[in-house]
Amino acid sequence: MPILSLMYLLSFLDRGNIGNARLQGLEKQLHLSANQYNIALTMYFIPYCLFECPANLVLKRFRPSRWLPGITVTWGIIMTLMGLVKTYPQLVGVRVCLGVAEAGLFPGVVYYLTLWYPRHQLQLRIGLFFGAASLAGAFSGLLAYGISFMSGTAGLLGWSWIFILEGIATVVVGLVAFVVLVDFPITAKFLTEEERAFVIHKKKYDNSSVGEEEHFETRHLFAAVTDWQVWVHILLYFSIIGPLYGITLFLPTIIKSFGYSSAISQLLTVPPYVLATILVFVFAYYSDKLRVRSPFILIGLILCLIGFSINISRAPSGVKYFGTFFVVSGSYAAFPGIVAWLGNNLAGQYKRGIGMAMHIGIGNFSGAIAANIYRTQDSPRFILGHALEIMFVGIGFVTLPILLLLYTRINAKRDEQERMLAGPGGSKKYSVQQLRELGDRAPDFRYTL
Repeated sequence: MPILSLMYLLSFLDRGNIGNARLQGLEKQLHLSANQYNIALTMYFIPYCLFECPANLVLKRFRPSRWLPGITVTWGIIMTLMGLVKTYPQLVGVRVCLGVAEAGLFPGVVYYLTLWYPRHQLQLRIGLFFGAASLAGAFSGLLAYGISFMSGTAGLLGWSWIFILEGIATVVVGLVAFVVLVDFPITAKFLTEEERAFVIHKKKYDNSSVGEEEHFETRHLFAAVTDWQVWVHILLYFSIIGPLYGITLFLPTIIKSFGYSSAISQLLTVPPYVLATILVFVFAYYSDKLRVRSPFILIGLILCLIGFSINISRAPSGVKYFGTFFVVSGSYAAFPGIVAWLGNNLAGQYKRGIGMAMHIGIGNFSGAIAANIYRTQDSPRFILGHALEIMFVGIGFVTLPILLLLYTRINAKRDEQERMLAGPGGSKKYSVQQLRELGDRAPDFRYTL
């Protein structure tokens, strides 16, 4: 968990630091218009979304201890080179390459964690891992403030040094990960034989482990693509990832519109992320403890609605800054629950891997939308941006009850079916192999609510 969290911290730092670089002269030196800056943001998301599902299939073919550090070193090199770009086309090209390289990390790690932890111990681990993203938001502002004093060193402005130094740090962490990251419980050398047996035992007798022992077949791809819950979860993912990326990429710009200087704006991005990090861990701990996901996602949506409603109003700047705490905390704290919820409710290694990659890959297109809705001409109120973010939150308020209702009804039907199977001869209706192939459609599988 520590090395994975550090890798993801740097991943989120590297994709979001362009917002800090904007305040340190990126737009001015490259002569970017507002639309060109937004296009540069968008071009990261397109390959990032397209390559997530193939990357998860590649992860199954290669060892995680080689694949995950390998892509970390790759995007670290790309990040470093971004500090040397001189023109707008070069910036767009490097952002595309960054999206390709980072695509495999998040879905790969989430899938990787499902192989280690039972499903009701999963969100805390995703929370610990994803908490690095909210820490990245805090570090980004602090680092950008500190690095800004290097402006002019070696003939490079502050924005170049932000990319270069953070890229070099990523390469170093990727190289360390080659040494310390392990593959699967059964091959983990740092565990004793007894500890390996215990980890495997917990997964074997977890309700979500139906269908874990399998080889890839076309039916797994078909099962994931045709599963109704994957597509409804994608809509729910839209409702959080849109606000999350919108606030991540534009928080420095939004705070500067309140009338603060660039340096103070960088520093003021830190407190909302500190609160968000705390809530990520609190939500994850109690969600696993209570074995429910939906109530915590709902709380996150409510926080986002409050925050965006404050910022779209004519409230004073101090109140609007207070509103950013709600948006950052709500989006970041709810995100691990959305990912863990689908991971809990898909059974079978390949179906889960494909389904979660689709979930994250397609869902991240809302991030591409969020990269274009905060326009310079809309400053300081950014009515269009905040209104569209409220629309995303509204999608969540519609899809969350639908998921909860359908899961509850299916679980109730399976409870009734299990009572019928408990009768004479009922237990022999399905063989072990048939139950394994049914996966989350098996009568003894219960969806997490």
